Amino acid sequence: MHSNTDVWVVVPTYNEEPVVGEVIGGLLEHFPNVVAVDDGSVDRSAEEIRRAGARLVQHPINMGAGAAMQTGIDFALLDPKMRYVVTFDADGQHRVEDAVQMVERARESGVEVVIGSRFLGADAVGMSFGKRALLKTATVFERLTSGIQLTDAHQGLRVFDRSFASVLEMRTADMAWASEFLQRMFEVKATYEEYPVTVAYTDYSRAKGQRSVNSINIGVDVLVNRILRGHR
Repeated sequence: MHSNTDVWVVVPTYNEEPVVGEVIGGLLEHFPNVVAVDDGSVDRSAEEIRRAGARLVQHPINMGAGAAMQTGIDFALLDPKMRYVVTFDADGQHRVEDAVQMVERARESGVEVVIGSRFLGADAVGMSFGKRALLKTATVFERLTSGIQLTDAHQGLRVFDRSFASVLEMRTADMAWASEFLQRMFEVKATYEEYPVTVAYTDYSRAKGQRSVNSINIGVDVLVNRILRGHR
């Protein structure tokens, strides 16, 4: 098993005091380099991050999940030995073992991006029917707008190599970052695979999750950002 000293795990965090310490503790058992970006939390998330032993980067105000993600990626790129970045949610939905296996798959296959899929022969424990239908609809939307063929377009557990991290440069500050990520993959013709993962929807993570109505706002943001990116 690889020591993963060339991997950085990025954990965007916003008001996750009850769980973020445990999430980071689990990650550090397999990944020595973990950076948590506290995105203007008003609880004690920063203290829990420090106590757990991760590197801490703080936004002075809440800037959004995409901004926190990009800050963490920029931090990882400061390490010249970094070869892979893992994005990992702070709310306890993801399994560390899936992240470990996805990194191993990236090493074996040589693809630039490995994206976790809840719908590729794995479980989405506790997912509601409405959530499942919404995610399936979002996946069709992404196929039509980004050209990237996936079974699960908005899965936050992703592994990508340094070359892709260097050109990603996400400008979408909010939850639409996942869509911009796919658009960037299409633009640079990144090689990719999906990998089956298990996502656990606990009472806590469901309470923290995006409401369905926010998907309309995210969709609008995706289209606007793609138009703006086309003018750069």
